[in-house]
Amino acid sequence: MKKYFVVILASTILLAGCAPAPKEVAANQPVAPVAAAPSNAPAASDLPMPAQSAAKWEAPKSWKLGPEKPMRSATYFTPASTGDPEGGECAVFANIGGGVQANVDRWIGQFKQADGSDSKAKAKTEKKTVNGMPTTLIELTGTFNGGGAMMNPGAPPPAEKTGYRLLGAIVEAPSGPLYFKLTGPAKTVAAAQADFMAMLSSLK
Repeated sequence: MKKYFVVILASTILLAGCAPAPKEVAANQPVAPVAAAPSNAPAASDLPMPAQSAAKWEAPKSWKLGPEKPMRSATYFTPASTGDPEGGECAVFANIGGGVQANVDRWIGQFKQADGSDSKAKAKTEKKTVNGMPTTLIELTGTFNGGGAMMNPGAPPPAEKTGYRLLGAIVEAPSGPLYFKLTGPAKTVAAAQADFMAMLSSLK
């Protein structure tokens, strides 16, 4: 029995001697914490990239170019009119799906009326040609819900904004449809309307 015990003990000592020594860490060496990624955080590859267009346009000089955002070709900010709490935002999209009418209906669905009436009945739409390209214009005033759920799924719904106005244009360019969507306080958007139409006229 003692013979087997000695053999086992010797084997254990031999194996222990072959094991690599643990790496020493200096006492004053900081250990970097490993941050856990939020369970609902989208991977970078999951974020839709902004679609680009071969069409070109000139943005008004008084508008400021905003940072890049998922799905947008560009974002511009317009100055606020006197008395308005904030300026307007013009989002530009290229080649998004759904077609002209479906996107017009979606924009209208982002507004509601204080008296409970149908926003679609209050919306003004117009068909025209801009530099040879069929264009659909839309105007609507009401309470705007922000329309940000599609851009950030899972986020809480944006705060509703009363007294807002939409000025939109869908241009059927040869390289694919372009969508210009200006929203903001009614007075601010009205003041930016001439610049908005000038931007459309610069399309080529």
